[in-house]
Amino acid sequence: MRDAAAVRRLGTFSIVGRCERTGQLGVAVSTADVAAGRMVTWARAHVGAVATQSWPSLYLAIDALNLMEAGADAERALQRVLAVDPGREARQVGVVDAAGGSASFSGAECTTWFGEVSGPNFAAQGNMLIRGETVSAMAEVFRATRDLDFDLAERLVQALEAGQAAGGDKRGRQCSALLVVDGEEYPLWDLRVDDHPQPVAELRRIFEIAKLQLLPFIQGLPTRENPLGSLSDEFVEMNMLPPPRRPGGGGSAPAETVGERGAR
Repeated sequence: MRDAAAVRRLGTFSIVGRCERTGQLGVAVSTADVAAGRMVTWARAHVGAVATQSWPSLYLAIDALNLMEAGADAERALQRVLAVDPGREARQVGVVDAAGGSASFSGAECTTWFGEVSGPNFAAQGNMLIRGETVSAMAEVFRATRDLDFDLAERLVQALEAGQAAGGDKRGRQCSALLVVDGEEYPLWDLRVDDHPQPVAELRRIFEIAKLQLLPFIQGLPTRENPLGSLSDEFVEMNMLPPPRRPGGGGSAPAETVGERGAR
């Protein structure tokens, strides 16, 4: 049997980030592998965010988050998980902690082009890329949007778009994902495009619809402090409409609704 690390890679570009204004933490990723977004993206509110890729060990992300929750910063958490990983030279990992510290690592066995750029509140990384500008473009956009009135999710999506425009995965395009946590134990954003010829563009399309239709629902969910939750009358009214008639559109209407509309 061949060594799995020798034959299996997730040619991936990703960015992990933190919003200085809100403390939100998140990850955005795209790759030419089906449904890989959930494997790559990890985040825990008030703790940190991790992207694990190339020949990914999901336990690197799990253990790094546990270490940061116990008090380690991003750099220390990454060093500790890699120190006990016999497959580290096939790994690529980006980490950001709740204080904005960041760290990234690319093992020598990652597939060319590979590399990373990290700075305060972000780490961008990629492997099996057409060119290195994919990573530098993500970093540049994330830095450039720091002082703009954008939520973290918007900044991460913009960075991913810049990475794709600069080259992306040299095998092609297939999936993308966005994960952002805020103050709750569940995500504020958890969007995935599992199989699409233009996954980053499709992520943007879904994101724009979700800002109008999903985000108000997530923000109104029951919390520890408010077990009943709270949804506005406007949202409830909007949510009763067929999807194409809601703000942002999307989805489809029942057949009878389509027929009724056509008969008018």
